[in-house]
Amino acid sequence: MEDLESYQTPLASRYASKEMAYLFSAANRHHTWRKLWLNLAIAEKELGLPIPDEAIEQMKNNLHLDRKQFDIAAEEEKKRRHDVMAHVHTFGVVAPAAAGVIHLGATSCYVTDNADLIFLRQALTFLVSKVSVVISRFTDFARQYKDMPTLGFTHYQPAQLTTVGKRATLWIQELLWDLRNLKRARDDIGFRGAKGTTGTQASFLTLFDGDHAKVEALDKRVTELCGLTYAYPVTSQTYSRKIDIDVLAPLASFGATAHKVATDIRLLANLKELEEPFESTQIGSSAMAYKRNPMRSERICSLSRHLMTLHQNAVMTSSVQWFERTLDDSANRRITLPEAFLTADVVLKTLQNVSEGLVVYPRVIERHILQELPFMATENIIMAIVKKGGDRQVAHEKIRVLSHQAAHQVKQLGLENDLIERVKADPYFDPIKEDLTALLDPKSFVGRAPEQVEKFIEEWVKPALDNDESRDGIEGGAKAELTV
Repeated sequence: MEDLESYQTPLASRYASKEMAYLFSAANRHHTWRKLWLNLAIAEKELGLPIPDEAIEQMKNNLHLDRKQFDIAAEEEKKRRHDVMAHVHTFGVVAPAAAGVIHLGATSCYVTDNADLIFLRQALTFLVSKVSVVISRFTDFARQYKDMPTLGFTHYQPAQLTTVGKRATLWIQELLWDLRNLKRARDDIGFRGAKGTTGTQASFLTLFDGDHAKVEALDKRVTELCGLTYAYPVTSQTYSRKIDIDVLAPLASFGATAHKVATDIRLLANLKELEEPFESTQIGSSAMAYKRNPMRSERICSLSRHLMTLHQNAVMTSSVQWFERTLDDSANRRITLPEAFLTADVVLKTLQNVSEGLVVYPRVIERHILQELPFMATENIIMAIVKKGGDRQVAHEKIRVLSHQAAHQVKQLGLENDLIERVKADPYFDPIKEDLTALLDPKSFVGRAPEQVEKFIEEWVKPALDNDESRDGIEGGAKAELTV
C-alpha cells in the first residue's frame, strides 16, 4: 500500500480517482496475485494436499508488498525474464515455509488472468456508481429547466422549440443505456479458475492422483474463495479474449455518449446559452483575456475519442489468438485494459463536474427564440386568421411575401426580425392583432416537452437508480472537484 504513488501511470496519478488508480497499480496487482496463490494453497490443503499450516499463515501475513520486495522482484525479473516467477520467488522470501508450494500446479495465467478478471469486475463496479451519480446530477438539471423554452436544432439550424430540460433528458437516456450495459458486462464476468497450462487441468489431475472430482472441486473452491460466482467451463491457457471485447464495448459506447453531451455543451457555449463551470480566477486564453473556453467539455471530447478507439484493440487482439495461447496479447492488454478504465474514470469525473455547475442564460435563450419565433409562428397566424373568416390561400401568400421581406432585413441588412411588425401593419390581419401575443408565447411551441421530462424521470430514471448500488453512489458522491 505504501508504494501506491510509485506504481501508477501518469494518467492515473494526475487525473483519475484514487480507487481506480490503485486498482490498476502494480501494488494492487501483485497483492492480488498473492491472494490468488493463498487461495489456491488453501483449496489444495482442504482437498488433501500436504500443505503446512505454517505456510498458509506466512502467506496470509505477507499479502502486501513493500518497496524492498518490489526491488527484489525487479532484480529477479532481470535474471529470469519472467514476471510471475520473479514474484513467486519474492513471495517465498517473505513466506519461506510456503516457498515450495506457492503456484503449485498452476500456470502463469492462473494469477495474471484471474487477477485481470477480478480487476475488470471491480472497475466496472466503480463505473456503475459514477455513472449513477452523473445521471442523478443531470436529472436535477432536467427537472429544474423542464419548462424553459429553447430553440431546437436540426442540422444545427433553428428548428421547433424544445425545453432546456427536455434536451438534457436525451443525454440522460443514453447514460441510462450505458449504466445498463456496464452492469451487464460486469455481471457476466466469470473466473478462469484453476485450469492448468492449456486448460485441460492435467497438472491438477496429477496432483490429485487422477481424482477428477477433486480437480473439479478445486476449481469451484478457488472461484468461491476469490469472490466470483462461477468459473468459465472451458478455457485455453488464458480466458477467452472475447471477454475483453465484451468489457470494453460498453466503455466505448459510454465514450460516444460523453462526446455527444460535451459537444452539445460546447455548441451551446458558443451561442452563449449555456456554459460549463468557470472559476473566478480561471484563464481562458493566454492572449485573449475575455475568453471563456469550454475546456472541461473539450477534455471530455478528447479523452472520449481515445476511449472509443481502445475497444478496437480488444477486437484485434482476440482475433489473433492462436489455438490455446499466443503471447502477443500480453503487452497490448497491459496497456489497453487499465488505460480504458482510467480514461473512463477521468471522463466521468469531468462530466460530473460539468453537470454540477452548468450555467444557463435565460435572456440569451429568449433573444434567440424571438429571432426565430416569428417564422415558426406563421402557421399559427394563418390558422388564426382563417378561424376569423379569412382565406387560407390569401393568408399564406401574404405571410410568404412578408416573411421574405423580414428575411431580407435579417440576412442582407443584419437587422432584427421584424415579421410581426409587418403583420401588424397589414390591415388584412386586423382581426387577429390582439391575439398575436398569445400566438407568439414560446411555451405554446414546446409541445409536451415538460410533461415528457416528468414522465421520463418517474418511469425510467427513478427505477434505474432505485437500488442500493446506485443509491450508495449518489448519496456518497461528493462534488467532483478538478485540480487541473
